[in-house]
Amino acid sequence: MAQAMKIAIVDDEQDMRQSISQWLALSGYDTETFSSAEDALKVLGPEYPGIVISDIKMPGMDGIQLLKKLMGADSTLPVIMITGHGDVPMAVEAMRVGAFDFLEKPFNPDRMSELAKRASNARRLTLDNRALRRELSGGTQIMNKLIGASPVMERLREDILDLGQADGHVLIDGETGTGKTLVAHALHAVGSRAGKKFVLVSCAALEEETLSKRLFGPMLPEDAQLPAIEEARGGTLVLEDVEALSDTLQARLLSVMNDQGTPAETRIVAISNLQEAGKTSEDVLRPDLFYRLAALRITMPPLRQRGEDILTLFTRLSEQFAEEYGCDAPQVSAQEAAQLLQAPWPGNVRQLINIAERAVLQSRRGSGTIASLLMSDHEEMQPVMTTEGKPLKEYVEAFERMLIDNTMRRHKGSIASVMEELCLPRRTLNEKMAKYSLQRSDYL
Repeated sequence: MAQAMKIAIVDDEQDMRQSISQWLALSGYDTETFSSAEDALKVLGPEYPGIVISDIKMPGMDGIQLLKKLMGADSTLPVIMITGHGDVPMAVEAMRVGAFDFLEKPFNPDRMSELAKRASNARRLTLDNRALRRELSGGTQIMNKLIGASPVMERLREDILDLGQADGHVLIDGETGTGKTLVAHALHAVGSRAGKKFVLVSCAALEEETLSKRLFGPMLPEDAQLPAIEEARGGTLVLEDVEALSDTLQARLLSVMNDQGTPAETRIVAISNLQEAGKTSEDVLRPDLFYRLAALRITMPPLRQRGEDILTLFTRLSEQFAEEYGCDAPQVSAQEAAQLLQAPWPGNVRQLINIAERAVLQSRRGSGTIASLLMSDHEEMQPVMTTEGKPLKEYVEAFERMLIDNTMRRHKGSIASVMEELCLPRRTLNEKMAKYSLQRSDYL
C-alpha cells in the first residue's frame, strides 16, 4: 500500500493495543499506539494523516469524550470505536457524536481491516481536497495564470476545484479572451483524471469531414494518432468552439456520451465561444446535448468585472514583457491606472496581454502612453469608458494598492526603502498593506 495512512490506536489495555497494531501493520498501515485519550490528544489534530481506533471504556477521559474533542477539532476525522459486547447504547451515542463506525468485542480482525480501509480512503480524499484548496488559494502553476483577488475570481477558483473533483461533463462559456481553455486545463489538473490524457480539438478550425474523422474516425492508415474520442479514453476531451459542430456531429457526440454511461469513461469539456450578439450555447446546440454538457457549467467573468485585478494583471504582464525585452517596466500614473480600470476590455485578458506588451515596447522607445494604446483599440470611444461608472474612492484605492505592490516588488520587500520612496511612516504603510492584503513575505 503506497503512502499508507496512519492509524492511531487508543486503548488502556496493552495487549489489545499491541494485537490491533500488529494486525494492521501486517495489512500495510503505519500504526502508533496511545494508552490514554489524554496522550492521544497531544498528537491528533485537524491535519492528522490518518484515522483513529479507540476503545470506549477507558479510565480518565473515556472514548466518547475523546470522540467529542476530536469531532470538535475536525469533524471529518474518521474514528472507529470499540465497544463491549451488547453495549448498544454506547455505540448509538458514539455514532450520534460522529464516529465513523464501531466494532463490538470480540471482533473479527478482517472486519476491522475492512473498516480501516474504508475509513482511510475517506480520510485520504478529505486531505487531498484540502491540499487542492490550499494549492488553488496559494498560487500554484495553474493559479499563477489565474491571477486575481476579486470576488468573481475567488468564486472561479472554488468552481474549478469543485467541478474538477466531480466526474460529469462540463460546459465553459463566456466572452472571448477570458481564459476558457486555461480553465479547461485547470479542471483536468485538479481532478482524478490528472494523470490521464488531455486532448484538445478546435471544432471551428476543421472542415466537417475532417472534424468528423478527427473526433470519431475512421482514421487513415497513415495517420499517427487515434480518433480524439479514443485518444482521450479515460481522460479529458476538450472541444473548443463546440457550437461549430454540425447537427450531424452533435448527434454523433451525444450518441457516444450516451454509450459511455455514468460515470463517463471520458470526460468532455465543451468550450463555447459564440461571437454573435444575443446568441447563447443553448440557442445553437441540440437541447439534449446542451443539457448533458451544461449539467456542470462555468461562465467566465469578463475582465471589466474584475476591478483592481486589471491593475494586478497589467503589472505582472508588463514585468514579464520587460524582462523578455531587457528593459524596465513602464510606471503607471494615477490617470493611466484609472484609464485601465475604465476601459471596456471587449477582448478581455487577451487584449490586456497585447496592451501590456505594446506598453513595454513603447516605453523602451521613450514614447507613447497607455491611453493612446487603449484608444487605438477603440477609436470610436471618446473617452474610453465603460457604461458602469465607479466611485472615485475605488479608483484611488486601486491605484494606491498597485503603487505599494509595485514599490514592494521593486525593492524586494525592503520596508525601509518603500517607506522612503513613498514618504510613508511605518504605521501607515503597515495599515495600508493590511488593508490591501499585501504580505511582505511575498516580495522577499
